This record gives sequence, structure tokens and C-alpha cells, in this order.
Amino acid sequence: MTYLEDKIAELSAYLPPLTREADFDLFWETTRTQADAVSLDARRTPCSYPIPSIAVSDIQYSGFDGTPIHGWLIVPTWRPASQLPCLIHYHGFTGNRGLPCDFTAWTSLGVAVLSIDCRQQAGDTGTRAVLSSGCTQSVVCQGILDPKEYYFRAVYMDCLRAIDFAAAQPEIDPGRIILEGGSQGGALGMAVSALDDRPWLAMVDVPSNSLLHERVSNAHGSFSAVTDYLKIHAHLTDQVFRTLSYFDTMNLADRIRCPLLASVALNDTTCPAKFYFASYNRITSPKEIAVYPFNGHEGGRNVQLQRKLQFLAGYLDRSER
Repeated sequence: MTYLEDKIAELSAYLPPLTREADFDLFWETTRTQADAVSLDARRTPCSYPIPSIAVSDIQYSGFDGTPIHGWLIVPTWRPASQLPCLIHYHGFTGNRGLPCDFTAWTSLGVAVLSIDCRQQAGDTGTRAVLSSGCTQSVVCQGILDPKEYYFRAVYMDCLRAIDFAAAQPEIDPGRIILEGGSQGGALGMAVSALDDRPWLAMVDVPSNSLLHERVSNAHGSFSAVTDYLKIHAHLTDQVFRTLSYFDTMNLADRIRCPLLASVALNDTTCPAKFYFASYNRITSPKEIAVYPFNGHEGGRNVQLQRKLQFLAGYLDRSER
């Protein structure tokens, strides 16, 4: 085998034990029920935009706890405005919904795009969450002592409810919802694909939130904030790791049913490739992974974007014959 084939074979055999708690399924069933009880309160305001091939709307809907989630809906104008596939974009950590012009590669394929903020990051979205414990410098620590209060519980549900918004739009085909994102956004694509059976496809790059206890133990990326928290509160380690286990994509991955395209980079020290393979190796739906042996957390960049466009175009072609 070649160098890269050897690496992929080694990673493909990596199956650390799951950390799922006994009430894992009940936790997520209860969370979904709680989220579904919140009115979506969807709002859509058309915006003037200088690119004539897209129609842009500033959108808002109610997240998990009623927090208003902000985003863009971008619809290609050169196709009939009905039964369009819709790509939902989830951004990376400390990012935001971006600008409409960021998504023209997708709209050029005739795909609508819904790009949303993650609450309390660099966008327009705040939070209505109530917390009973403190944290260090990062939202990654918010509610870390209780899975019912943990930051990513609300974020996972906010992102899932983006499907509710997209599916309710008159232009959108609810049977062709695509999830896409990198790093934190890749984790969100994994989680939502696992927690909802509506996604048609998922494309996730250098995904976060896999093998979280190791991310914390080795202070990788954004979860180094949890490491810093445990430097102060070492006696709470087991409690913190229990909370994180509910949000670890490794424990969710076997629920994914849609075809998935992933990518990792072997020099990524933020979201190490080996840690993601702990999730990827448990996916049973059709899947592909691109491995970039010498890249870091930037991943495959435009090479991977082109691969995603080819992947999506293939499915679009087959679905429209």
C-alpha cells in the first residue's frame, strides 16, 4: 500500500469505546419533544442585492428556547422557484452566517442556501438560555455541569430547526435538504443528520465534536476552554465528561441515515483526523471521506469545495432525471 493508503487503513480501524450514557436515547427524545413544542415564528424579509442571479432574504426563526436565530435565505433566480433543493450551511466556531455572495457556488448549481448564525458567536444571534453554573472564556463551557443546560444542546436544536424553516418555504423541496459545514459546522451537520431523518445529503469538513474527552484531555482547539475550566475544577472532571458524552458525534454517528461526504486533514491539531474517525467509522449509511495528508485545520480548501460540488451535482442529476 502507499503512504496514504496505510494511513487511511489505520484510521479506518480506529474504534474507541462509546461513552453513551444509559439515558442517551431518552435525553435526545425529550430534547426533540421540547424543541418541537416551541413555535417556529418564521420571518422572511427580502433584501436588495447586487447579484441578479440570486434573490436574498434576511430570515429569522425561534430556536430551541425561543432565542431568535438569524440567517440568510438565498434562492437562485434563474430556475423556476419551486421544488428547489436547499443547502443548509452551518459555520465554524466564532463565525456567523456570512454574506450572500459566499454561497454563489451552490446557487450556480440551482440550489437554494439557508445560512444561519450559531447563537452567541460572531453574528446577530444572542441567547435566552438560563444557566446555573459558571464558565471560563468560551461558550463551549456554558452549562458544562448539566447536559440539559449545555450550550450545544440548544445549538444542535437551533440547527435542526433550520430544517423546519427551509421545509416550510414555498420554493424548497423538503425531500432534498443538504447539510454542509466545516469544523464546528461539520459537527453540526453530523449531529443534525443523526437527530433528524429529513436530510437528503450531508457534507462535513474537518469536523469538530468527536471523541470529546480526548479533545479536552489534550486541549485541542475550542475545547481547550474546557481544559482550562478543569484546571480550576478538576474534581468535576467526571461530571464534565458525562455532559460532553451526550454531544459527542461518536455517540450519535450510528443514527445517520443519509449519504455523507466528509474530509479530514492529517496535520490538523484543532480537530484531529483520528478523533473524527471515531465517529466516521460508526456511520452505516453510504459515505466517502477525502484525506489531505499534509494539510492542517484549513482542510482541502477549494480542492474540497470542488469535490463537494461534484458530489452534490451527481445527486442532483440523478434526482432530476
